[in-house]
Amino acid sequence: MNSGIKIVASNRKASHEYFLLEQLEAGVALWGSEIKSIRAGRISLAEAYVRVDGSEAWLEDAHIASYEQSGRFNHEPRRPRKLLLHKKEIRYLWIQVRQKGVTIVPLRVYLKNGRAKIEIAVAKGKKLYDKRETIAKRDAQREIERDFHRRD
Repeated sequence: MNSGIKIVASNRKASHEYFLLEQLEAGVALWGSEIKSIRAGRISLAEAYVRVDGSEAWLEDAHIASYEQSGRFNHEPRRPRKLLLHKKEIRYLWIQVRQKGVTIVPLRVYLKNGRAKIEIAVAKGKKLYDKRETIAKRDAQREIERDFHRRD
């Protein structure tokens, strides 16, 4: 990882619920009280998703807690936030989302050189049997590593 990056929040359920096909980095248009809350680590991506409407991309349902010191100039915790992407990237995401079973999920929010960035991924939903298979593979790998370390 680059030394100028500080991970603030991550969506740990995303890799369990989806096959992550491609990842992109996007900036986020924020208000002053929102960036201060993010720097304090008060953001949740649990129910968040990305909506693309042809020419713009929006981060929906991400919860950024209110910043107490901002008083009456505070923000709405779950308001839609515009993602800052190039036109080609937005067009690519729009084409991908129109396919059946494909969505865009936020993976993590981090500070890169003082600016809030969000890593998003084009993802395809997993079925229940896919999730079980992933868990079985992970458990098998864990057992192999355990046996390997016991022999050392």
